[in-house]
Amino acid sequence: MGSLLDELKRREAEARAEAEELRGRIAELTQRLAVAEERLARLVITRETVDEVLAAPGQGPSPVPAAQVPAGSGRSPQIGVVTVPAWRAGLDASVLPRDYRDLLEVTEDAGRPVRAAQVAAAAGLSTQRGKVETLRGKLKRLVERGWLAEDAPGLFTLPVRDGGGLDETGKRG
Repeated sequence: MGSLLDELKRREAEARAEAEELRGRIAELTQRLAVAEERLARLVITRETVDEVLAAPGQGPSPVPAAQVPAGSGRSPQIGVVTVPAWRAGLDASVLPRDYRDLLEVTEDAGRPVRAAQVAAAAGLSTQRGKVETLRGKLKRLVERGWLAEDAPGLFTLPVRDGGGLDETGKRG
């Protein structure tokens, strides 16, 4: 009976090690995806700006192709369009995809800086490590685009907009 238990423990340890390795790879891929999406967003904006500059005087920006998708639906009518626009005065959360609006709401309801795992739990999402890493990527995207602030590494909160403001890195000034 002892060797059977030993074999089960060995297999359990192997499965645990494989799961940990996969979690690490998922976290790395999530980070790489965030970097690639940011690069893509910059390239799209650059191309659109060049299109505007090269358009004949008085014509304004080049027309946007066809299909209109309701704001906040989370779907883009074009490949490469940023679904999380940069925050600017007068823009409200209704322009964000539903899951990003939910993250803002949970952060606002907390009333204090929260970690990704706390956001996941409060939003009723999975608190498994890989799922939390994916969520952390979304929170970081909201920080990069000015919707959230990251006061300290891993602590997300709403930015101070009246007087306090944010610095160029998305942290409170």
